[in-house]
Order: sequence, then structure tokens, then C-alpha cells
Amino acid sequence: MKVFPCIVLALLPFSQVHAQKTMEGTLEKFNSESVPYISVDTLAAKNDMALLDARKKEEFEVSHLNGAFWVGYRDFSLDRVLVKFPDKSTGIVVYCSVGVRSEKIGEQLIRAGYSNVKNLYGGIFEWKNHGYPVYDKAGTETNRVHAFSKKWGKLLTKGVKVYDKKEPDDP
Repeated sequence: MKVFPCIVLALLPFSQVHAQKTMEGTLEKFNSESVPYISVDTLAAKNDMALLDARKKEEFEVSHLNGAFWVGYRDFSLDRVLVKFPDKSTGIVVYCSVGVRSEKIGEQLIRAGYSNVKNLYGGIFEWKNHGYPVYDKAGTETNRVHAFSKKWGKLLTKGVKVYDKKEPDDP
């Protein structure tokens, strides 16, 4: 009987590694689901949602979802969103690379009174992994996706990965 708990404890570190290797595991580890998810397939079937990109400007310029409005993460400004989307019942989908930063921005929007906020499950990575198009800063369809870092880029399975010279640590 004492062997079973030892096996479970021995395998525990591997569950952390696995969490970083799958989208589901990563989101379970880093998100609290405080902002409801919307799947990429559901979003692709809609055309009435405002899209907010919560990544760095450099990431957005490499590629973004068509029609997305850049709001950033560290330099996020609620005032910019209020000017662009004054109706707080507007359907809003926030996304980032995988959905971690966008959850934090979504929480801020909900606290500010926005009532129809969703977090794109798996972010732009999952969008591209499902074969949906992304666009560069000129508005041209591209196969390039900013992969944030080599650690996080493992979750992007389609497209051409682009990295900064100095990689960040946070998703």
C-alpha cells in the first residue's frame, strides 16, 4: 500500500512538464477561467465580436486576427477601449498567444462593467493551429506567428514561428 503514494509523488513533476506541452494543460495551470472561453471554431463562425489583442505591439505587427484592435498587456489602457467600444454590452473577445495574458485583460474589462467578454481558448496559437488565417501589420494574410518564446512556441504547431532577439519569460 505504501508503494502507490510513492509512485504518485514520483510522477508529480512530470505532470508539470506535461502541462507546458499541451494547450489544455497550460491553460489549466495558468488560468482560473475567470473569463469564459470561446473556442476558435465558434469565433470563426461569428462576425459580430470585437477582437482585442492583448500581446505586445511587436507580436501584433507580425500577425493578428483580421480586424483586431491592439490593446497590449503591460501597457493596457482601459481608456483606449472605452473610446473604441463605449457600449459595455458589446461582444468582446480578448486573445493573446495562448490565453493567459488575455484572461487578465478580460478580468479588467469585466471589472469595468463590460458584460459580454470572452477569452479565446488557446489564443492566436490555437487559431493558427486550426488553420484559420492571420494578418500582418499591412493587412496581408501571412503564415508567420510571433511565438512569444521557444518555451511557449511549442504550443504553436502550424505556421512560421517568429521570435524576439531577447525572449521574455511570461506568456
